[in-house]
Amino acid sequence: MPKYVYPAVFTPEDGGQYSVNFPDLQNCFTSGENLSDAIDMAQDVLCLMLYDAEESGAEIPVASDISKISAPAGCFTSLIACDTLEYRKLHKNSAVKKTLSIPSWLNAIAEKNGVNFSQILQDALKAQLHIS
Repeated sequence: MPKYVYPAVFTPEDGGQYSVNFPDLQNCFTSGENLSDAIDMAQDVLCLMLYDAEESGAEIPVASDISKISAPAGCFTSLIACDTLEYRKLHKNSAVKKTLSIPSWLNAIAEKNGVNFSQILQDALKAQLHIS
């Protein structure tokens, strides 16, 4: 679950709004009330699309070199970054119950010392998977 950077084409619209599309990703577009909002919305839709592709096992297209993207007159191209791991942390943060087994002597010592089993398992999984 890597970080991604894709070029996006920003098109100014009436009233200071912007529409945004990602030439490398089919049906990946959004809009914003102003440039700042459009950038936020672009990051969100990019993460949503790539997260969905990761979850479904779909092939994720290679991002084009931004210098190869030609924007229509009056439009501009910018790079948009997203991190699908951070997206997961924000949007899929519900608890999942897991059953596990440990030796009873270890359980007794851990309980006596007030160990938080859930936190230790989370920390160990993150370390094993090299994520923070």
